[in-house]
Amino acid sequence: MANMILTGSEGFLGKIIKNVYEDELLTLSRSNAMFNIDISRPFSFDREICVDWVFHAAGMAHLIPQTNAEEQAFYATNLQGTQHLCQALDSLERLPSSFFFISTVAVYGEESGENIDENFPLNGKSPYARSKILAENFIQAWCKERSITCSILRLPLLAGAKPPGNLGAMVSGIRTGKYLSIGPAAARKSILWAADIAQVLPKLATIGGIYNLSDGYHPSFAELETAISEALSKKKPKKIPLWAARLLARAGDLIGPKFPFNSVKLDKITSSLTFDDRKARQLIGWNPTPVLSKIQEII
Repeated sequence: MANMILTGSEGFLGKIIKNVYEDELLTLSRSNAMFNIDISRPFSFDREICVDWVFHAAGMAHLIPQTNAEEQAFYATNLQGTQHLCQALDSLERLPSSFFFISTVAVYGEESGENIDENFPLNGKSPYARSKILAENFIQAWCKERSITCSILRLPLLAGAKPPGNLGAMVSGIRTGKYLSIGPAAARKSILWAADIAQVLPKLATIGGIYNLSDGYHPSFAELETAISEALSKKKPKKIPLWAARLLARAGDLIGPKFPFNSVKLDKITSSLTFDDRKARQLIGWNPTPVLSKIQEII
């Protein structure tokens, strides 16, 4: 098995990859790693370090910037951090043979749509999306110049034990009785059982490419709400009619950021957004786990 540098080893995905490849890893994170490094600043490795793979999961996400400084932090970590990592790798006596870059479906810049594939334009405008687009461009050029196999994985919502982000908030809300289901809750979203990523690295390491990954089913909000409620032995969440949600959203538009709900959030909740993973199925044997079958492990 190949030796690998894992960045972001203390993040949600990083910990999952670390559990699978723990005996073969050199870990890099801000703390609790073999290399305690802030990648937003230049750094270096010992020249003698010898690895075959780099799995670059470190990055900034899950923040809506409110200031210019917060916007620039995305570029400092996601773009410049990637550049600093590559500069450090350039100093090694032997370069790795394969580089895996963790990107996001946010690069497409869409809030709704179905079966968006890898050929879709990269229209992401948020600092998070733009910083990932620029990092993708940089790493592809860097790998090409050095004949390193480059794999870019564009990921949707990640699922696993105690997940972050919106899925974690849904679990917490249903557990505490503070979650409201809106309208028919029929919108479908792409989601991915994060541990599945580790299983395709050996194949990716030989062919590379850009891939959307998902569980291929894209569960609806209603399906997730029901499955989580049953797993927690809770009643299904109370429903709020769509017309009432729209009134609340309009109030949020008028009140501003202090109000936790607005029309933008309502549109996201009520619009389907799914991504096509057929390329991964055809080229790397992607055979993902349905997330609905893993709800007990998620909670």
